[in-house]
Amino acid sequence: MLQVSDLSINFGGRYLFDDVSFAVRPNDRIGLIGRNGTGKSTLLRIIEGSVEPESGTVAKPNQYKVGFLKQEIENYSDLPIFEETKSALTEIIELENLLANINKSLSGRQDYHSPDYTALLEKMSYANERLRVLEAHSIEAEIEKVLVGLGFLQSEFSKPYSQFSGGWQMRVELAKILLSKPECILLDEPTNHLDIESVKWLEGFLKYYPGSLIIVSHDRIFLDTITNRTFELVNGKIIDMPLSYSAFILARIKQKEDQLAAMKSQQRQIAETEKFIERFRSKATLATRVQSRVKALDKIERIEVEEEDVISMNLRFPEPPRSSRLVVETKGLKKAFGDKVVLSNVDFALERGEKIAFVGKNGEGKTTFSKILAGFLEHEGSLKLGTGVNIGYYAQHRATMLDGDATVFEIIDNAATGDMRAKVRSLLGAFLFSGDAVYKKVKVLSGGEKSRLALAKLLLEPINFLILDEPTNHLDMLAKDVLKNALLKFSGSMIIVSHDRDFLTGLTDTTYHFADKKIKSYMGGINEYLDKINLENLHELERKTQTAKREQGDTKSLQQIDRQNKKDKQREETKLKKQIARCEEEIAEIEDEIAKMDELFTEADFYADALAAKTKHEEYDILRNDLDAKLAEWEILGNELSEI
Repeated sequence: MLQVSDLSINFGGRYLFDDVSFAVRPNDRIGLIGRNGTGKSTLLRIIEGSVEPESGTVAKPNQYKVGFLKQEIENYSDLPIFEETKSALTEIIELENLLANINKSLSGRQDYHSPDYTALLEKMSYANERLRVLEAHSIEAEIEKVLVGLGFLQSEFSKPYSQFSGGWQMRVELAKILLSKPECILLDEPTNHLDIESVKWLEGFLKYYPGSLIIVSHDRIFLDTITNRTFELVNGKIIDMPLSYSAFILARIKQKEDQLAAMKSQQRQIAETEKFIERFRSKATLATRVQSRVKALDKIERIEVEEEDVISMNLRFPEPPRSSRLVVETKGLKKAFGDKVVLSNVDFALERGEKIAFVGKNGEGKTTFSKILAGFLEHEGSLKLGTGVNIGYYAQHRATMLDGDATVFEIIDNAATGDMRAKVRSLLGAFLFSGDAVYKKVKVLSGGEKSRLALAKLLLEPINFLILDEPTNHLDMLAKDVLKNALLKFSGSMIIVSHDRDFLTGLTDTTYHFADKKIKSYMGGINEYLDKINLENLHELERKTQTAKREQGDTKSLQQIDRQNKKDKQREETKLKKQIARCEEEIAEIEDEIAKMDELFTEADFYADALAAKTKHEEYDILRNDLDAKLAEWEILGNELSEI
């Protein structure tokens, strides 16, 4: 178990953490949330050991390993990606080298009964047993499985690490961590560089990972799928609940409501006490009682309600000018970079008011096609833009093109025209720039702040065709909500390139999948697309597997393959049944605790101690939340078992 005790760290005159303590238990899956700047990444770095706290300790057992996926890459390797990935398996490599040296030492020796020979045999036995435990015999297959799951092609395994882009290098770093199987994995925004298929694969891998996880992510679905505990960083403290993200948010809403009610009750009590003191202060006969009330008033610990993030959720784009019915159309479009063909013979049409999502693996042409539609790239084939179409294009590089010496206010004030000039402050507030923050220079803003500013600027333009390429990268959940609400009210046409399923849900009505230089449309939103693509991928996987077996001249009969499939299913079925049984036991335990409390609440003298009663009711609410979470887990496991 990893134990953090009395952690404090000060940055710029304020405490990021102040006397923070918590324990990370085996199999904890912790979602670490909080607004940008609250110190999430710093906390991960302290746990990993690269940042020293001002005070406090991080205690780990001997041989306890921590794997940390950072947001930036610090690796300059020229190894092929397969070998670079394998290089993380240091224990296996060391044991294999040890065995090679032992075999070399034993070669030609005949002193079979000497102590030295016996010691070498014992070392060999230990090394072989340890390699068996680490499943070294199948490690190359495991490396292949993880790399393919993260989106690499087998043909790319021999390409040097240095030839891949930063996003793909990040995937290699993630593969190295997953394969080295540390006791605790720290992931800082792991989905930022992954496409939807890879995110879903990672969810499946982490869900059954035999260790603990701490994940910083702004992807609600990702957190809900994996986590069973949530930390929220607020005002230098950690609020810790044994709940997944969505259940945690509901519990926090209830907690804040109770907090507000308690504060109002206390304020009434204080007002009545102050009124009594003021009324009878001059009466000598009541002096003792007045003084007693004054002392009692001084001892009251004031209840404070946490400061809420107040944002305008009525933000909307200006009414777009009307365009022709056909916004854009391509026929036989082709795009190549040198000899590399990215898109071939693409036919596409977008009509007025349509909202479309572009999805697919990285490198399949989503961004390239978006840039072509926006007019930033040359191409072959036909592209026809409708009459009266005004394009607004956003991508990550647009945020870096803002004037670094201008202030936040100047960027928006200079772009605003007409009625929007009077709403500059409101617009900035909606995108979470308030107070002195509006006078910050662009060059000192974080990546997330620059992204928010570029998106706010986009809202000022008279656009009827909006193209957004990964607009949610670097945005926290609050900023994503602001943007999504604005886009839901946008009446123009829209294309969104995104891997954020929660953001896309309910926002688009058609999904285009990019693969093999082509595009394919799926009617419906992102969830309908995922249902269909999963089924298609299953059929495709079966077809490719059978083809590969034939090409390799595999001698296994269909009956043997069928038996193996049945064994795999039986293993999975047994595993799920055990998980369901354990879940049912935990549900029964929680229900017993709830029943005991229900009985306690009916006792006449239970409410004699108001503070103790309030505490018990809070415990009761936590148990109810735990029960809801366990019932949801039980239902998911039951559905998985039914599918098998």
